[in-house]
Amino acid sequence: MSVHVRVITPIVTEGIRTLDDIRAMESADLTVTHSLIDIGPASIESEFDGALAVPGLLAKAMEAERAGVDAVVIDCMGDPGLTAAREVLSIPVLGPAETSMHVAAMLGRSFSIVTVLESVRPMLDNLAKLYGVHEKLASIRVIDIPVLEIGLDLGKLQHALTEQAQLALDQDGADVIVLGCTGFFGCSEAIAHALAEHGSPAPVIDPVPAAVFTAAALVRAGLTHSKRTYAIPPKKLIKGFPQLNLAG
Repeated sequence: MSVHVRVITPIVTEGIRTLDDIRAMESADLTVTHSLIDIGPASIESEFDGALAVPGLLAKAMEAERAGVDAVVIDCMGDPGLTAAREVLSIPVLGPAETSMHVAAMLGRSFSIVTVLESVRPMLDNLAKLYGVHEKLASIRVIDIPVLEIGLDLGKLQHALTEQAQLALDQDGADVIVLGCTGFFGCSEAIAHALAEHGSPAPVIDPVPAAVFTAAALVRAGLTHSKRTYAIPPKKLIKGFPQLNLAG
């Protein structure tokens, strides 16, 4: 069964997600395509940024379903617009934070998240509570590198991630590491290798592939989110967002 997953990056900065990133997840029976939003923030590093991203994200998600896409993945660890998108779509919509936290909870007794900035810590902590895995969250550690600077020095990035991941294992009691920003795409293998070389082997979850492959599995299993939880919104006039108007 061939599956088409659309990855939507809910920011307006071009180049932060490349075609090589997307193609790395494809296979003979999995097509992965990508879109950026047209209106919204340059990056997401706070609840404010996430709120600004939601209208553009919803427009792109609705567009994807109309185009025949089988599932949508939101390319941000804040999972902006996740529940709203599930209300207006019938296909599976996955957030990398929810997906990777639940996968981490299955792979070990506890997990730590390594993310970009201190401003992101409260958002991820709140999501862990919302998703019912907070009791397994050992810690949230930060590397103090803003989202838009992630790609400037890969060596520096991977060193910082490895350092904080090692501290999470040694000091916080984590058994699993979750990369806490989708901008860290592609770093998990190097970090896991470095941890193993230091005598601390542990799973390191890259949230984008985790969400994409889980979305594909749900499609193949014939599953999507429950409309008892994510009911279709009533049709009404929406001013200022014609692309989101459900009134027809």
